[in-house]
Amino acid sequence: MSASVLQILWFILLAVLFSGFFFLDGFDFGVGMAVKTLAYNDAERTQIVRTIGPVWDGNEVWLITAGGAMFASFPYWYATLFSGYYIILLIILVGLIIRGVSFEFRSKSSAAHRHIWDNIMAIGSFLVPFFFGIMFISMIKGMPIDANGNIYGHFFDYINWFSVVGGVALTLLCYLHGLNYITLKTKGVISDRAQNYAHALYWVLYVGEVIFALLLFFQTDFLKVHPILTLICLALIVGFSVAAHVSTFKNKQGIALTFSGLTLISLVALIFCGLFPRVMISSISSKYDLMIQSASSSNYTLVVMTIATVILVPCVLAYTIWAYWIFRKRIAMPKIGEVK
Repeated sequence: MSASVLQILWFILLAVLFSGFFFLDGFDFGVGMAVKTLAYNDAERTQIVRTIGPVWDGNEVWLITAGGAMFASFPYWYATLFSGYYIILLIILVGLIIRGVSFEFRSKSSAAHRHIWDNIMAIGSFLVPFFFGIMFISMIKGMPIDANGNIYGHFFDYINWFSVVGGVALTLLCYLHGLNYITLKTKGVISDRAQNYAHALYWVLYVGEVIFALLLFFQTDFLKVHPILTLICLALIVGFSVAAHVSTFKNKQGIALTFSGLTLISLVALIFCGLFPRVMISSISSKYDLMIQSASSSNYTLVVMTIATVILVPCVLAYTIWAYWIFRKRIAMPKIGEVK
């Protein structure tokens, strides 16, 4: 297999890995935020937490794998991205850590102190999608990258109207994805409340998607470089959002969850399609754009990684499917004395 084919293959595989992460861990973030925004008491919060208790840490493996795959397949992309977004990625890491810690400490805390870990869980679950949105959207807008691949960005290169809208949009998508998951995985009043919240918030999402599309048109070159793919991805984002919304009204909970997940996947596809054949966009000059060809590892490295992927990925997928099958039952309200 030629080097160019392998480079494109691994660019696509990275998109698949990030898609898997946002599809699976996306509803984890939504559930984490719902602990403080959806539940009215400790029993309801415990019911919500138990929906992701057995699976949340496995879902994060997709992010770890994506980061490792980027390091191995596109080391120059990895170096530019991680050095230029050091602070933002540190905030994301802190969010992931405090969210993970909150699950364990919550179960060991007394009722009087459990609310502290609920707050930490909600904060961590908000920080991760919001700052991922900040990172990806500022990246596609273009960053001041020099000839050596170094980013010399100022505050407003990272935090601007477009990136903030992107951060809010991704956070809202994850929250809605989490509400759909809670509706599917719980019994009783909390399931009905999650569905009602989703009914109302999808109207807010539509407004956000329109604003995001307009900013994408004016702030990036996506429609100039890949007009058809960009329009298709935008249409899919809106179409899947509408399909998820309609499914919540029809009480088709599994379908609603699937479509909200596909909305997140379409957003990842939009970013990667718009970037291609680049991996980083320079706002200084297009000649400083980091391209797939120049950012990738050697052909031998890509061949070895491809062989390992063909062997290991089916195993990971099989385990993931098995885990969700084992924990497929709905979570009921905990009985008195079971709230932990």
